[in-house]
Amino acid sequence: MTPLELAELLTAPTEHPVREALRELAPRELDALVIAALAATEEAWRQVLVSRVKAFAAGQPGDGRPAVAAYFTTTERRAADGMRLGWSPFVAALSDTEAIPDLRPTRTTVTAVPVGEAALAEEVFADPELTAALNRLAVLDPPDHGDILRVHLPTRAVTRIST
Repeated sequence: MTPLELAELLTAPTEHPVREALRELAPRELDALVIAALAATEEAWRQVLVSRVKAFAAGQPGDGRPAVAAYFTTTERRAADGMRLGWSPFVAALSDTEAIPDLRPTRTTVTAVPVGEAALAEEVFADPELTAALNRLAVLDPPDHGDILRVHLPTRAVTRIST
């Protein structure tokens, strides 16, 4: 069996050979497998996020100083089961230094945007791969109000900063 064939089988755990192999595992081994799979999934989405942020930063005009970090803030979205907190699909700040910018909300006039228009704005203006990575990371590790997601480009590290 080639690695590609194995990968295809593992993407469908209900298929016969994979289902039979999983049945042979002890519950403790199965739990360890699930934990390892979730960690690998989270790391894969983090790397998608880093690559999309790097592409975004490369396309920005500037004074020649490379971007060091990008920051994302949280946003609330209406879901079928109520409001859900996730990461905004738009870069809140792009910094060319190691210092974390002040991302606290400022006093501004708030205008309610209808749900359909907010979704349309995301669809039109947001990077789909970046949005998918942010949404998956929010599901795997839900943010709290006031949290900031930092993407450090030189080290490819993605960290959640709680304020």
